[in-house]
Amino acid sequence: MTEVLAFVDEGLGNSSYLVDVGGGRALAVDPSRDSHPYLATAERRGLTITHSVETHLHADFVTGSRQLAAGGATVLASAAAAMEWPHRGLGHGDEVDLGGLTLRALATPGHTPEHLAYLLLDAGRPIGLFSGGSLLVGSVARTDLIDPDETEGLARALWRSISEQLLLLPDDLVVYPTHGAGSFCSAPAGGERTTTIGRERATNPLLAAGTEDTFVARLLGGLGTYPPYFLELREVNRRGPHVYAGFPELARLDGPEVRRLVDSGAALVDVRRFGRFGAGHISGSLSIELRPQFASWLGWLVERDRRVVFVTDSDTDRHELVRQCLTIGYERLAGELAGGMSAWTGPIGHIGVIPSGDVVGLVLDIRQDAEYEAGHLPGAIHVELGALTGTGSRLDGGPITVMCGHGERAMTAASLLAAGGRRDLAVAVGGPPDWATVTGRPLTTGR
Repeated sequence: MTEVLAFVDEGLGNSSYLVDVGGGRALAVDPSRDSHPYLATAERRGLTITHSVETHLHADFVTGSRQLAAGGATVLASAAAAMEWPHRGLGHGDEVDLGGLTLRALATPGHTPEHLAYLLLDAGRPIGLFSGGSLLVGSVARTDLIDPDETEGLARALWRSISEQLLLLPDDLVVYPTHGAGSFCSAPAGGERTTTIGRERATNPLLAAGTEDTFVARLLGGLGTYPPYFLELREVNRRGPHVYAGFPELARLDGPEVRRLVDSGAALVDVRRFGRFGAGHISGSLSIELRPQFASWLGWLVERDRRVVFVTDSDTDRHELVRQCLTIGYERLAGELAGGMSAWTGPIGHIGVIPSGDVVGLVLDIRQDAEYEAGHLPGAIHVELGALTGTGSRLDGGPITVMCGHGERAMTAASLLAAGGRRDLAVAVGGPPDWATVTGRPLTTGR
């Protein structure tokens, strides 16, 4: 029986796959840039990765197919993507013999114009669908990452791709999407990563629209914001990302080197836990705690072409830090402050951390729109974290308590406000539900 192993990036909300196709061969589907997990798993199982498959030009992560190709894998991708690095270009209906199993390309434009889904066949019988961004668990992927003028047209193409192709497949066929919960490329609510054609036919709310016009209206009406680096990575993946023999290590920089780099335009990003940042940080630095979602917020708040200097702790996982940066194409990593905050002799800032029930002054809720609408403190001001830069001066004077769901994003927002000159800042530990539990007061829903 064919085995499909999933590799989930919880931070970006994506899944990639390694498929044992028999005969000691394996197929990778939409691999991320760090090829080690796929190669290590293949080696443990006595497999060689012979093919690496791309469903589309990814906007949210740098492909790992070129890394795998450096080890001998053949890359399969849409011919319409016009990729400038070695690959086998496929179109609708093209088949690839995997030595017992067959992979059939299905042109499924919508999420992107060049999108392919891949049907895995055993003796002509479908045994799996790698749907990329065409059909997700309870949703579909967004169609607004190319050009505003193409968004509706792509949404209509997606309806036809699903209704005229994918829903004609057997109900019990397992679907392996690339995008999932937590991905800004999609908006599924649950945490499940795989589904079936029949389940999506019966339960997917977008497919229940019934008509193309209703589907398009529902899809476009539910689109939220996304990090600006999404508009750059498709081209990075089309031209071909840099191949690393091994991920680089961060250079260790002394205080004067850090100051020189920052003065010349480098971003100073503090990746320590948000409570430690609040207790003392380099004035003007940006707090983005190293956690699974780190890359998304780095890509939202720091331009990809800027050099980046990090402030770390002794327990910071530096390999994970570099991995997340390279995954979204951030390669200008200048290094880290050697010795951490204990080595810093320049100006130090402080931001108070308080329980959610002790909010004071203006409450600034910086969560995403959907989170805010689901329940927020009465009277709270709402600005999404990704849109906060430049808004600090428009907030009323006096104390501000910044709130998110736990505290990490709130400290990022507070660090932006502090760098812009705001004082009397505090960060709430916990979110609106915690406040409601402590105070016994109801939350406000909607706008």
